[in-house]
Amino acid sequence: MEKTKAEDAVRELTLALIYLTRFTEEKSFWDAKEFRAWKGYDFDVMNKLEDDDLICQGSRPSKTKSVYLTDAGLEKGREILEKYGIQDWQPKK
Repeated sequence: MEKTKAEDAVRELTLALIYLTRFTEEKSFWDAKEFRAWKGYDFDVMNKLEDDDLICQGSRPSKTKSVYLTDAGLEKGREILEKYGIQDWQPKK
């Protein structure tokens, strides 16, 4: 298995945490199309994720407390979970 550079791992794992802690203001999480997550991560990492069009923070400098996950960010988040063998949220039965 090829090793991941520390800088890349920080970005990947930050996006994975953003993805896993996502929420929606829609009624059903499982049917939602738009997701947000709370900020709280390194500013440089967040800016890089935004530059890569994975999240949207709003205009910089932004005082909002949450970020929006783009479609690319949601897809990349799922890929990262797969890469690290992390199970995504499942609907409660």
